[in-house]
Amino acid sequence: FKWGDQFDNLEKHTQWGIEFVEKYTKFVKERSEIETNYAKQIRNLSKKYQPKKNSKEEEESKYTFCRAFLTTLNELNDYAGQHEVISENLTSLIITELARYLQELKTERKSHFHDGRKAQQHIESSWKQLEASKKRFERECKEAERAQQYFEKMDADINVTKADVEKARQQAQMRHQMASDSKSEYAAYLEKFNKEQNEHYYTIIPNIFQKLQDMEEKRIERISVCMKTFADVDRQVLPIVGKCLDGMTNAAESIEPKADSKQVVESFKSGFEPPGDVEFEDYGQAMKRTVSETSLSNTKESKEKPGVKAKSKLWPFIKNKNKGSVPEDFSHLPPEQRRKKLQGKIDELSKDIQKEMDQRDALTKMKDVYIKNPQMGDPASVDPRLTEIGQNIEKFQSEVQKFEGWLAEVEERMPSKSDSHRKSGLYETQNSTTVSNNCAQDRESPDGSYTEEQNSEVQVKAQPIPTPTTTTEFDDEFDDEEVLPTIGTCKALYPFEGHNEGTISVAEGELLYVIEEDKGDGWTRVRRNEDEEGYVPTSYVEVFLETNAKGAMTYI
Repeated sequence: FKWGDQFDNLEKHTQWGIEFVEKYTKFVKERSEIETNYAKQIRNLSKKYQPKKNSKEEEESKYTFCRAFLTTLNELNDYAGQHEVISENLTSLIITELARYLQELKTERKSHFHDGRKAQQHIESSWKQLEASKKRFERECKEAERAQQYFEKMDADINVTKADVEKARQQAQMRHQMASDSKSEYAAYLEKFNKEQNEHYYTIIPNIFQKLQDMEEKRIERISVCMKTFADVDRQVLPIVGKCLDGMTNAAESIEPKADSKQVVESFKSGFEPPGDVEFEDYGQAMKRTVSETSLSNTKESKEKPGVKAKSKLWPFIKNKNKGSVPEDFSHLPPEQRRKKLQGKIDELSKDIQKEMDQRDALTKMKDVYIKNPQMGDPASVDPRLTEIGQNIEKFQSEVQKFEGWLAEVEERMPSKSDSHRKSGLYETQNSTTVSNNCAQDRESPDGSYTEEQNSEVQVKAQPIPTPTTTTEFDDEFDDEEVLPTIGTCKALYPFEGHNEGTISVAEGELLYVIEEDKGDGWTRVRRNEDEEGYVPTSYVEVFLETNAKGAMTYI
């Protein structure tokens, strides 16, 4: 069998081994790219569903399920980071190492086969030399034998001269000498070849084969290590991936449906009570109790608008038709929501004031340093900024006072929580219609305004305590009108100073007589005794009409 064939087979096998390493390297590289792309897509997904930086983000953060979803997105982002770690480790621990190893492997393989080819060529050259020496020895022997035969023939022939015989004898001796030399040369080459052949087949070639075998085993061992690393890279991130998944699970378990539903109630609580029962209006009776001429309602306006019927409204279910810009005082909101918005605005302004004051303190200290050490800076350079900050603080403080005024207004109008018989401060009976002119005024809307409807709605913002249009109206009414009979009683829910003329001061909890109902203008006429009577805000009292006194719904 030919050793050259073995080299060819080994060369093909080792080349296939190198190609396998290259294929495995490409496989790991593609896996790394998949991990990178997957991590990128997961990060983009997490970023896509992150809450936007706006006011709604703060609104959503109140709910446990929104916070849990945000936590899930953050954990998912960390989860994507672990896949990036997998990609990085695959690249550094396998791809880079195998690329470097492939270069070493190719160089080593080339060196071993070069040594093998060289040894093969050397033994083949030695064999050729041996064959040439052998053929030369064979040829010289034949020539010597022919020369000997020619000499013997010449020596036996009596006709040949002695000189010719001597010449033939010398020629035969020369040929024998040449044959002897060729024999010695052939023997030397044969000994040399046998020695080299023995060394070639028992030392050189086995060593080369052993090196190739070691190289192949190292290659297989390196593939084994890389495959193990391939799995370990994934296994190393499992604890952190597990923590990410645990974080998602904990976030899901932290969701509190009841707490979220309470947040909804708190967010949309209006502060209104459901309206009371609507009283039956008997249009079959011919006689109706007429409106007092001294009522603060505008009778002229009522006369100008005959035929307008009162419309009862369930305010919590009415959509706001004013969809324009939001009023600065949030008057479009129900009392409770308005109070929260105003308080939030005050807190925001307070933070701005504190920020400006901190900057002012810092600049003041800097100015003091400049005064003590002029070489560090000009103290006057700080003054423009200090002036600007002072103006900003005054502006913010003015804004705070404005919003605090609106907040005080809202809190003054909101019912007291201590009144157990009033659930959230809403409605009570009041007479809202007059028969003589068929004119009615609508109920107070949640935004604190009154609405009078005739083909279109016109809303006029009302102050928490309705103020009479003129102070002389009360005086004229009291001077010209005779003593009115009592039609019921009332209880003061809040203290009222009664600074305006025609009004009467009352204390919280005081019981008074009602002598004239609220005609839709927000005022009720009451009497303390024969000498003291006047108007109080209807929202400040709870009215109890006598059974024979005709009434409707009053809002308090």
